[in-house]
Parts: sequence; C-alpha cells; structure tokens
Amino acid sequence: MDKKTLYANIIIDISHEKLDRTFQYRIPEKLLDQIHPGTPVEIPFGRSNRKIRGYVVEVTEEPEFAPERIKPVSHVIREGIPIEGQLIALAAWMRENFGGTMNQALKTVLPVKQKTTEKEQRLIWLKPNPTTAKSLLGELQRKHQTARARLLEALLEQSPLPYETVTQKLNITASVIRAMQERELIRVESIRSWRNPLDQMKKQGTVVTLNPAQQQIVTGIENGWRSGDERPCLIHGVTGSGKTEVYMELIKSVLREGKQAIVLIPEIALTFQTVLRFYNHFGERVSILNSRMSPGERSDQFERAKRGLLDVMIGPRSALFTPFPNLGVIIIDEEHEAAYKSETVPRYHARETAIARGMLCGAHVVLGSATPSVESYDRAQQGQYRLFEMKERVSARPLPTVYTVDLREELRNGNRSILSDRLRKLMTDRLEKKEQIMLFLNRRGVAGFVSCRSCGEVIKCPHCDVSLNLHNDGNLVCHYCGYQQPMVKKCPSCGSSYVGGFKAGTQKIEQYVRQQFPSARVLRMDLDTTRKKGGYESILSAFSNQEADILIGTQMIVKGHDFPNVTLVGILAADLSLHISDYRAPERTFQLLTQAAGRAGRGCRQGEVVIQTYQPEHYSIVTAAAQDYEAFFQQEIFFREMLHYPPKWHMLVVHAASEKEMLVKQAQDMLKYKLLTKMEKEKEHLQIIGPADAAVSRINDIFRKVLYVKAEDYQLLVHAKNMLEQEIRKDPAFRAVTIQFDFDPMNGF
Repeated sequence: MDKKTLYANIIIDISHEKLDRTFQYRIPEKLLDQIHPGTPVEIPFGRSNRKIRGYVVEVTEEPEFAPERIKPVSHVIREGIPIEGQLIALAAWMRENFGGTMNQALKTVLPVKQKTTEKEQRLIWLKPNPTTAKSLLGELQRKHQTARARLLEALLEQSPLPYETVTQKLNITASVIRAMQERELIRVESIRSWRNPLDQMKKQGTVVTLNPAQQQIVTGIENGWRSGDERPCLIHGVTGSGKTEVYMELIKSVLREGKQAIVLIPEIALTFQTVLRFYNHFGERVSILNSRMSPGERSDQFERAKRGLLDVMIGPRSALFTPFPNLGVIIIDEEHEAAYKSETVPRYHARETAIARGMLCGAHVVLGSATPSVESYDRAQQGQYRLFEMKERVSARPLPTVYTVDLREELRNGNRSILSDRLRKLMTDRLEKKEQIMLFLNRRGVAGFVSCRSCGEVIKCPHCDVSLNLHNDGNLVCHYCGYQQPMVKKCPSCGSSYVGGFKAGTQKIEQYVRQQFPSARVLRMDLDTTRKKGGYESILSAFSNQEADILIGTQMIVKGHDFPNVTLVGILAADLSLHISDYRAPERTFQLLTQAAGRAGRGCRQGEVVIQTYQPEHYSIVTAAAQDYEAFFQQEIFFREMLHYPPKWHMLVVHAASEKEMLVKQAQDMLKYKLLTKMEKEKEHLQIIGPADAAVSRINDIFRKVLYVKAEDYQLLVHAKNMLEQEIRKDPAFRAVTIQFDFDPMNGF
C-alpha cells in the first residue's frame, strides 16, 4: 500500500511577529518517521534555495498549493534539539489536548510576547596605562581643559565609570567624551543590562535544617528519581508542615547536577514571601515572573534563563514556559488552585502541561498542597502519582482549635451583625494581647446585587445576563463589561422605593470593624487595594512588620502566607462558595476553609479559628473544621463517581458565542447532531448534555450557549474535539459563531 504524502508546516523565525507565517514543505519518505512538531530541520528557502533552519509546527496531509510546487525538507538537524524545539512540541501537545489553533498554542508557549527595547549600560574605560595617563593629566591641566582633566582624574581613581555618572555627576558633555575617544584617551563600551525585578532584595543568609519528617520525604523522592521512577510526586502536607523547605532541598539536588528549576505558585500575592525565602537560599540565580511586570522585564527574565544566567524561576502558570536549556524539576505549590487553569484559549491546565513538559525534557514534577485537588489525590490513590504525607506542623506545633458558629443560632439570639459573639470576644482578647487577627471573606466589593425589597426585581446589566454591583461612589457597575449607571431610586418594575444592596463586601466589613474596635489598626487586601504595582507587597510587608492588628481580605490573604503573630482567623461567610453552580463548589469550600484556618498559630502561640456558617452540617464544613482531608476526599469522590464528574469521568465543554442568539442555537444543535452521527460507534461511551445557556448567557450583547460531552476516557473526548474542529473548518455556517473547547473546566460554565 502506498504511503500517504505528508507535509510539514514550518516556522523559520520564532520572534513573535513572525509566528503567523509558516511555510509548507513536503516530507521525503525516508524522513517520515523522524519529523513531528518541534523537530528542527534544514530547508531550501527562497529562489536561491539557500539552506536555513526551521522548526516543524504541524504535520498535515493537506497541501496548501499545487503539490508539484512544494519543495522537500532537506534533512533533520540532529545536534541537540534546542529549547525552542521542545517548546514547539509542547505547544503541539497542548493544541491536541486542550483545543485552539497551533498559533494560539505557540503564542502561549514561546515566551517573548513582543519586541522590547534592550536595556544597555554604557561604561567609560581609561585607555592608556596609569603612568601615561598621569602625564596627560598634567598637560590637560596646563592647557586649562578642565572638563577633560576632570574625567581623566576620575578614571585614574576608578575605571570603568558608568556613562550616566560621568554626564550627570561630573557634568561632562557628550562632545567632550567624543573628543577624548578620538584622541584614544578613553573607550566607551556598551554592555547588555538586564532588568532585574529582585535587584532591591537583600540576602539574609538563613540556614535551614530539615526535621526528620522533611528529610524522610526528600530522601524518598530522590531515591525514586535515582531508581528511574518518573511518576509525578504529590506531597500532601498539613498547613505549616514545611513543604517549602522540602522544595528547596529538592532544587538543591537538581542544581548540583547542573540543571534548573521552575517553581509555580498560584497568586502574585504569594511572590513576596516565597521569593524572599528562595532568594535567601539561592541568591541572584533566582528570578520571578508576574503579570504586573512590564514586557521588557518579562522578556529579560526569559532571556536570562535561556542564556544560563538563572537557575530558579518562580511565578504563576506562565513561568512554566521559561526556556531553561536543561530543566531538572518543576514544582507546583498549592497545586489544587483554580488559577492553574487558563481561562483563555488554549485552556490548558498547568499541572497536566508540566507533566507533558517534564516528559519532553526529562524533568521531574513535584506537586504540593495541604488540600490536594480531588484529581491529584485520586491519581495518587491509583498509583499514577507517588504520594508523600506530612501530617504534623514544623516543631510539632499543634493545629489550630476550630470553632464552628451556626449563624442561624446567632440570629435567633438577636445578633444581626457581621461578627458572631464568639469571634468578637476572641478579637477583643487578641487585641489586648497585641496578637494579630485575619478576617477572611469569600468575595469582594461593597455590595452583592441590588434588588427591590417589595417585588424582588434584581437590577441587571442591560448588556449581560448578570446583576449590577453597588460601588462606593454610588454607581451600579457590571463586573463583566464595565457598564455603569447611577444607583436607582425606584424599582424599574413596580416603582417601589425600597431598593437596596445586600452588603457583605470587604469594604463594608472594614468600616464595621473600625467602628467596633476604634483603636485597632486595620488593613484591607482585595482586588481594589492591590491594583497598583507593588500593592500586594506593601500590604503584606506592613502586616508582617506588625504595623497593623487586623488584616481583612478575600481569598488572596489565605494562601501560603506565614505570619507567626497571627493567632486568630475569622471566616465570615464560610458557605458563600457552596452556592456557585459548579460541581467543584464543596471542594473549593473545603480548600478555602482549611487554607484559611492554616494561617493561625504558625508561631509559638496556639491558634484559634472561628468558622461562621449557615450550614454547619455540610460535609465540606465539618471536615474542614476537623482538618480531615481523607474524610472529605472519600465523601467527595463518591459523589463524583455517582454523577460522572472528573476525575472519574472527563468533561468536554463546547462554548459557542455570537451577537445573534439564533445563530448560537443553530450552531450548537448542529454540533450535537455531528456528535451523534459521526461518533455512532462510540456513542454508548459518551454522555451528551445540552445545548444550554452558559452560566452567564449574555456578556456585552454576545449570546453564549454550551454543550457538554462526558466520557470515562479522556482520549475519546480529544477524538470528539478533533472531529468537531474538522467539521467547523469545512462548514461556512460556523463562520459567524465563535466556538471554543474546554476540557475538565475549573470555573463556572
């Protein structure tokens, strides 16, 4: 049987502006088995057929023009696949497993997003030897050439000098510098200067000694690596058990082999304390990435990594694509976090992508969490991951004492305030003892929705299917499209003047706490107070330096921070996160409560936690109060299996969006029909639900509908996605509708 002719789409320049342009070449039969995405190849280019290097991004059966005009690939380049090849292969894996186009995947994976100006430092060196220079100095002074003499004198004391120092501090003009260059008295040299986000950081040189439990885990993981066990490792350690020290010890062993490490963390809020700890250990060979850095700063960190000037990169999920030439380990801290799932196409999950990158380049993957995701813990139970448990805090510090307060009981006793009686008494006690308090609320903003108390009408955004939120300036704001209008005086439906917001935001709590405890110093940390660059760091360092007694915040305050003087944590609305339309709501609630409780008692004093809830009997709240992960997991995995949810089954969500509601409906009906007819044989292994309105069915006048496909086998869903993508490409009816795919979604859908 004849082998099919295959073609390779190749990029020859990986600077970002050129990514959209690929060139197609025929794959000669003898190279068929050697060419796949990421392979570096040599190709004849242009009219002169000069030989240049390119990277294969896609292998296809479809020629883009007449097959006889398509040139063949010359040969595969063998000498060490460069890092770009690895990252392109990773992009191809992401495109296949998460959907989207190859171009979208490449733009996610290849780091430099845009051309940025390189920072250069100019240095001025003394050219003649010091003896000759001294006699020249005398000559310049005799001729009263004072500026030249001043520069020569300064360079005799110190050479080189920064160009800016010479022009600004010594007041020497560029024309004088040029004249001295022409006389060959000095030379000016430009060197690449790297933007370094950590250049203000001071190394404090702490030495960490591992306790027996930590050492046992490090030894267990390293022994597995040495014996060739490539499975990811999951460290399940209670809050405060010292997982970070374990990570650092594992990184040290990788660095000793001349390899590099990536440490992923979920939030920008974590970087300040985390980075300080890593910086103390590894010094200037550490850098960070975060979304608040300028394009120039980000581009410089990637370039430093590629040139071997860094050993450790710390950051959120985008740091996973750091172009380290010899990556040894990827560590994902707080691996349960939803922030590891991208909300833009390709909707990749950093955990799965890290494992794929590890397989491509021979790096190990270590996951850590006090509350592992149900997926990871289930895989550990099945033996796909190696499981390591740390059940005690460092120095055998006790876990905090947890009290659950039933808010229905408080209401019956006449307490209608934000704080329960128990929490208020404990706060008074802590303030007297000069200890710190954290109050955690599961949402942000001054108010929830605004509604009419008379007829129940909720004031909604005219362009989106969501309620408007009342802000401090008296405006109603849509958090989806930014629409604003003044607060309404009368209900638009029944005309009643009984219109108001249900206020339970961080600002409202801050106002209330200041009234109740006027002498307490209060800080608030939410999206509004941390908008500016450095906002997180300034609030966290102020609280860490005990410049405040009470820190009030949304979920960003409960993750990974270590404040030894915090002995009380109040969780004000424990069950708010139970009411989202998402099968992960109990898991989210359990994780948030356990993480929040874990902030208390991390120093030498015993911690206490108050959980305020209207549902004290819910299993996620009962197990979080007991800090009993296994009990929670057993209950949750039972429900997931029964209802065919991940990780027992997998889910593909097909999103369709258009300005015309009818087109969205027709597109989704057509896609459902394609699934039923084209996958006739596999139909019994699939569950197809919908189409239905998305959780928010309209945003900015764009209508949205979803179709759900469930299957036990993930690859069956990948096959369904590939088939639908082909059908969408072929049928012009889909051109007016945006269709996107999401596997095992992490947020409301």
